[in-house]
Amino acid sequence: MELRHLRYFIAVAEELHFGRAAKALGISQPPLSQQIQALEHQLGARLFERTNRRVELSEAGRLFLDEARQVLAQVDKAANVARRAQLGELGELKIGFTASAPFTSSIPKAIFAFRQAYPDVHLALNEMTSQDVVACLEDQSIRVGIMRPLPLPESLTAVELLRDPLMAIMRADHPLAQGSEKGLSLSALANEPFVFFPRSYGSGLHAQLLSLARAAGFSPLITQEAGEVMTIIGLVAAGLGVTVLPASYQRMRIDGVVYRTLLDPGATSPIWLAQRKDEQSPMARAFMELVTRHADGS
Repeated sequence: MELRHLRYFIAVAEELHFGRAAKALGISQPPLSQQIQALEHQLGARLFERTNRRVELSEAGRLFLDEARQVLAQVDKAANVARRAQLGELGELKIGFTASAPFTSSIPKAIFAFRQAYPDVHLALNEMTSQDVVACLEDQSIRVGIMRPLPLPESLTAVELLRDPLMAIMRADHPLAQGSEKGLSLSALANEPFVFFPRSYGSGLHAQLLSLARAAGFSPLITQEAGEVMTIIGLVAAGLGVTVLPASYQRMRIDGVVYRTLLDPGATSPIWLAQRKDEQSPMARAFMELVTRHADGS
């Protein structure tokens, strides 16, 4: 049985006239009659009661009509699903993001806009380190990554979404907090103990801090390590040292600390939107385009 047999049958059942049904289908009447007879033979049931004057549905035909309509409706639905999936309007999109990404205003706005534009796409958002974003893009367990800069393997590519100023964070009663409201140089922290991510954490910020400190003429003394930003800032509030983090973390209000912009050249931390070079997912492409547009302010 072919789908055209069902369409032919439904046309005749609705017209109850082979000539009108053939005209509606754009075929001649004899082939239509032959196809209906072939369908009846295949089913082993008479679908129409025919006389010289009229055509009527048999009891089997009436029951078969409902089923045939459901089959064609499901076929149309399946075809629509395939078309929408090809356009990136359906399915699941897995995204890995570094912890600071939600604190930058443009990225949450872009994600919200994507959900409004593609309500039937499920966004599976997974928080991870930038290092894990790279690994998950490589093994294709995520399709898009939002990350801080790290060396990328040949298989990946990235575009810069924005640059986040780096800020020194210290206790509100720290001597350097007074008079530095317009910013300070990293060299002012040369003799301070630092609370920071461990080198193995894979945030991308560790290497940047070392590079900036080297340019400022010192090596930071990291006396306390933590893997969570809230913990790092909390330890700064507890007086265990100072730290340097992207400005987006200012939105995390923790009493007892102040944020001071670093004035050193290059004291910014980019946020990258990364994917595989061979990425073919329409959903991933749509997300990349929308997020990039929002980051550009358009």
